[in-house]
Amino acid sequence: MSTNTGMGACCMSGTIHSHAEPTGTTTTIGDLPTYVAEPESKDHSKTIVFLTDIFGWEFRNVRLLADLYAKQGFYVLVPDILSSDPIDPSFLQNVEPKLKDKQTAGLIDTVKNTALVGATLGAWLPKHREAVTLPIIEKYMDTVRGQQGVKKIGVVGFCFGGRYAILMAHGKADAAYACHPSLVGIPGDFDNVTKPLSLAVGTEDSLLDMKSVDQIKDILEKKSNVPTEVVVYKDQIHGFALRGDYSSDEDKKAQDDALKQGVTWFNQHLS
Repeated sequence: MSTNTGMGACCMSGTIHSHAEPTGTTTTIGDLPTYVAEPESKDHSKTIVFLTDIFGWEFRNVRLLADLYAKQGFYVLVPDILSSDPIDPSFLQNVEPKLKDKQTAGLIDTVKNTALVGATLGAWLPKHREAVTLPIIEKYMDTVRGQQGVKKIGVVGFCFGGRYAILMAHGKADAAYACHPSLVGIPGDFDNVTKPLSLAVGTEDSLLDMKSVDQIKDILEKKSNVPTEVVVYKDQIHGFALRGDYSSDEDKKAQDDALKQGVTWFNQHLS
């Protein structure tokens, strides 16, 4: 039986980082506006494409993270896969509280947040269904593959983009890393994985429970000819790898560890 994990308030949870300013540039690649973070060497041989969450390619956090990957020697591209139609980042502040606050939230606040999320995502998701989004990403991947100097392509996906990172591991990418993916189909999205795939998930992710994670592990462990891994982060909610709370030492460490997970994975599989 195939199951799909959905989207909810935790897709809109997290913190906007203000500790730094993005240092990359913007351009157009193919048809898509793209944020570009180059390594100091200017080498494009190990290219990574970021597939964003619902907050899109202009979201500060995703650009700062792209800069960090670039400092590790990767040429990083963050395309506008949402066709200039992201969810407003203001939802990060008022829809979903941090885990410690969520645990003490009252019924009225919970109902209010659920209604707000439903109204927002209910209108947004059909415009960005797979039939619309997947061709955009596949065309972009083909364009990047043809760029001068590009030898191997990795994909990092977050939340909404996490599922598409998994789909790129069906053959379009040379390696993929999916952070707290949403809307995944189990087993279908994982049965067809043929390229190295790493996953980062939190134990408190309400969109991908531990039973589903165990199912995913079982599927991937049977792929003896394909490198895979699933790393579980204790007490982390949906979005932690991109939108973690830097005022919390535990959450900051989890986000930093998720970055190390991705860097290590791509150093192994894009070389």
